[in-house]
Amino acid sequence: MKESLKIFKALCDETRLKIVEFLLDGEKCVCKIVPHTKRTQSTVSIQLAKLENLGVVESERQGKSVYYKLTNPKVKKILKIVKSD
Repeated sequence: MKESLKIFKALCDETRLKIVEFLLDGEKCVCKIVPHTKRTQSTVSIQLAKLENLGVVESERQGKSVYYKLTNPKVKKILKIVKSD
């Protein structure tokens, strides 16, 4: 799948968009992402897995916690452009 199609697929869901915007300023633990999105742990986990499969975020386990960070610089650029309006 083309990279641009993957990016727009990742951003077209409200929960995924909230997650990605929240990760703009750095790596976050799932325990911080869940309350920010106001979604269930299950829903957030499913959406994070989709974002990871689309190549937008990466995860890293640190003890019992899992941390996510944005890895695609194009996503950061797109969101910064959209947020500046």
